[in-house]
Amino acid sequence: MTMMHTPDEEKVFQVEKLLRVMNKLVRRRSRRILGEFGITPPQFEALLAVREHGEITVGDLSNRLYLAYSTTTDLVDRMERNSLVERIRDENDRRVVRLRILERGQEMLREAMLARRRYLGSVLGKMTASETDVLVTALSVLHSHMVAE
Repeated sequence: MTMMHTPDEEKVFQVEKLLRVMNKLVRRRSRRILGEFGITPPQFEALLAVREHGEITVGDLSNRLYLAYSTTTDLVDRMERNSLVERIRDENDRRVVRLRILERGQEMLREAMLARRRYLGSVLGKMTASETDVLVTALSVLHSHMVAE
């Protein structure tokens, strides 16, 4: 069992700032990459959610994306027009609408994820193997503590 400690306030400041700045950099690059595929970050997140959860209702998607239902409906409309997802009416309750990712949506996700990983790989390639190992370990530990909160 590891000993708990009170982190130095300056270290907390540094970690928070680094995470915030890196998040901004990753988001900026991600927007550029996704733009090359003709989708927006919210569409990308929606596609990931639909792929992860299989057929999902628009309401569930709205909750998972922390978006208003009307905003999610507009997002789904655009994705449906671009043949990324399809709406499926529930046979038992016509009020329930589920979303299913289409092949074009699956392919777009695969390609966009590959492009994002290539970018990250190019950045990690500037680090030594040891530095990469330490980073992965530290991020994994931080993630596990954050999830446990």
